[in-house]
Amino acid sequence: MSVVDGREIPEVRRRHLAALAYEVEARGLSWRFAGPAESVLSVLGPRTRRQVMVVATPVAAGWSYLWPGGGMADVAEVTHVADQLFRLLR
Repeated sequence: MSVVDGREIPEVRRRHLAALAYEVEARGLSWRFAGPAESVLSVLGPRTRRQVMVVATPVAAGWSYLWPGGGMADVAEVTHVADQLFRLLR
């Protein structure tokens, strides 16, 4: 069970996605929030124009990032996730 109250989920989700947005931008990738209540992070490789959508979701007692192709990582690994997305989109 998540330690986050259901009313706080959108706020916590956005905070995790914002942290990832900061990291991917530092690697030269473009990003924007998308979806209802900006619940998805769209990341774009400026040179390749490839795009990936990332969500942050509560799991067990924490949060994880999920992205297409089976990508999944704990939100504490935000720099590792940004590195993986950079390799995927370059």
